[in-house]
This record gives sequence, structure tokens and C-alpha cells, in this order.
Amino acid sequence: MSTEGATDNPDVCVIGAGPSGLATARALLQEGIPFEVLERHHDVGGIWDLARADTPMYDSAHFISSRTQSAFTGFPMPDRYPDYPSNAQILMYLRAFADHYRLRPHIRFGTSVRAVRQVDGAWEVTTDDGVTRRYAAVVLAVGHNWDPVLPAYPGAFTGRISHAAAYRSPRELEGKRVLVVGAGNSGCDIACDAARVAERAVLSLRRGYHFLPKHVFGQPTDAFFRTGPHLPMWIAQPALTFLLRILVGDVTRYGLPRPDHRVLETHPIMNTQLLHHLAHGDVVPRPDVAELRGDTVRFVDGAEEQVDTIIYATGYRASLPCLGALQDDVLRPGALRLNMFPRGHPALFVVGHFETDGAAYPVVSRQGALVARLLGSTRAGGSDRVRATRDLEAHIERLVRASTRDLRGGVRHVPTERHAFYVQFDIYVRALDRLLRRLERRRS
Repeated sequence: MSTEGATDNPDVCVIGAGPSGLATARALLQEGIPFEVLERHHDVGGIWDLARADTPMYDSAHFISSRTQSAFTGFPMPDRYPDYPSNAQILMYLRAFADHYRLRPHIRFGTSVRAVRQVDGAWEVTTDDGVTRRYAAVVLAVGHNWDPVLPAYPGAFTGRISHAAAYRSPRELEGKRVLVVGAGNSGCDIACDAARVAERAVLSLRRGYHFLPKHVFGQPTDAFFRTGPHLPMWIAQPALTFLLRILVGDVTRYGLPRPDHRVLETHPIMNTQLLHHLAHGDVVPRPDVAELRGDTVRFVDGAEEQVDTIIYATGYRASLPCLGALQDDVLRPGALRLNMFPRGHPALFVVGHFETDGAAYPVVSRQGALVARLLGSTRAGGSDRVRATRDLEAHIERLVRASTRDLRGGVRHVPTERHAFYVQFDIYVRALDRLLRRLERRRS
């Protein structure tokens, strides 16, 4: 193993050139902090690049937040884009962002990270070519939709089983009897694809969900709610429940289970197209799987379906494997303060590791800016690294104490792995904006 590079040139290593990494790179560049981005693929875009073998994206995927609400801060999406851009349009937007801010010269493409470890107050990053470089700080911007969760059911299945992470095109479903397990946004999309091309399309749900339309009174739903007056959650939840009763109606009419939670207590399902296919009999709803029996699946209500293909749209686990044994410490409950700052590791940052009921890019814009401003305030890459690290930790502690304690807006989310890092969009964005202003005041 060889070691290259000075400890302070570049100061910061950003891992990943997807949306979170690009937002952080722009912020570091604007702050004047030397940095480099390590990206294992050969271009920017993260999961939105369907040319990547490891992307969970698929042909029919679109944004579930709307164009005007989803852009990076200061870089709007083109007016020619539709309300809900396609995956190809999002990829073009991300690459235009990288080109506009001239981020590519700071990115080492085709470089996978093998390990990240703390040594003598610095961070050593080892890449897949065996080279280790030392940095003052590391930003993990690797996303969280890539380590699939696969459920275990009794019995065995003789057909094809895969996770939604491996799904790419409706062509895979043509003429087949398809069972999709899981009714998140990806599961609903895949079930709709199956409704159009499969011999039979079946959707298995463990629980009932609230389905939000993509438009309310002619406007994209998120734009409708965020351009009006801000409502506290104790008013917003019943108001949205009443509105859904008018716009969507009783979902049990479609054979779906009644939701066992209030609206917004799970991640929003932005797909009423599924209800269209259910109403036309193109998708058959079933409850949770009880047992696999060769080419037959038995459900908990005793019903059975013969299927050729099972696709588990059952989500992803929080995962930062490059940290090795440190991963458990960083991701343990309560350790990732503000979903960004691992306790006890002041020069290690996590950007983009959250779920929210709004768009991600406005959030990662602020997270990246907060990281850059913190590092700019302490210059953790200076010659006195111990002092710089202590200054950084002190800054972070003050920010954590000054932030809003309840980042969920009083909502009690369904206790699933997906909701472990959940934040309410408006509350979280306002909290990050306050912290950015606080740092700016201290600097001036």
C-alpha cells in the first residue's frame, strides 16, 4: 500500500459525484477550500445514470417532487421541463450543474473507495488501486438507495426473484405473471409497468397507504402546498386527510387495505396511476406474503397466485461500508446529529443521508453549504490540525444545540428502517438556513 498527497492539498475528500456530492463540491469551491471528489463511475449523476450497473433507477422513473420545488439552490431546472421530469432529464440537469460550476476538473472518475479511517487526527482514504491519501476532512455523499433489503418468507420459489434495485424496463415483464411486493413509489411504478405489459400483475402490501395525487387543482401537489400559507402539522394533517377524502376517496374500494396510520406518517406515495390500474382490474391487490410454494405464492388471507417473477420493492438499508467497523458507530440511533454530523468524529460529514416529505436537492444544497462554511470557519486543513479539529467540534456542538430539536414536526412516523433518518422538509430546511445564517454572522 502506498501513500500519496499532502495533508492539506486538497483539504477535503468528497466521496460520490451524485446530487449530494455535486452540491457539496459547489459549496466547497465557492468557499475556496481545496477538495477533490472520488467517483467510481465515469461521469456524474449518481443513481440517475442508467448506464451504471449499480443504479436502482428504471426507464419509467420520474421525480416525485415537481420541477419548481426540486432544484438545487440558485440553479433552477429548465422551464421546458415538465412538472415531473423524467430520469433522463434529471441526469441532463445534474450534468449541466456540474458543467456550469466547472466541477469536473475536481473529480477523479473511475475511482472506488475501499476504506476510510481516522489516523492521527486526519482521515485516510484508500481507493481500489491500493493508494491511500490523507485529508483533513471527508464528506460521505454516497446516497442511501443502493443497499437493498430482501425479505425472507417460508418456503421456496422456482421462478425469478429480484429486488427493485435490479429492475430496468417493462420489457422484463412482458407476457409474465408478475408479483411486486411493496407499495412504495418504486413498487407502485413497477406494478403500473406490469399492468401494461404483463400477463398478470399482482401487488402485495403489508399495510394500507395514503395515495397523494401529483396535481391538486391544476398545480403540482408540492407546489400547491408550499406556495400557500404555512400550516402547523396539527392543522396540516387533518386538512390533507380531508382533501384526500375529496380527491382520492376511500382506497378500500380498490381492494387496498385501510391505512393503519395518519397521512404523512409514512413517506408520501405519489402515484394515483396505480388506482387507475386497480380500478380497471389491470393490477390485483393482495396482502402480505405468507409462503412460497414452487411457482405459487400464498398470502396471509389464504389467497394464492401462480407467478413467474417476484420483484421485492422492499427498500434499502442505511449503509456506509467504506467506514468498516466505524459504520455501526456513525449510524447508531442518535449518533448522526442533524443527519449530518457523526458524534465523536468532527471532520467526518454525511450529506444526503435522510428521507423527507419534500424534494432532496434543496436540502443537500444547504447541507453542502453548511459543511463548506464550517470548514471555512475553522480551516481544518491548517497546520495546527488538533486545534482546527477542536474548533470544528466546538462549532458543531454549538450548531446542534442551536438547532430545532424536533426535525419531524411532531409527526410520529411508522417505525420502519426507512423512517429512521426522516425529517420534515420545511422544518429541516428552516433549521439549516438558521444555522447557515448563524455561521455567517460569526464570520462577519
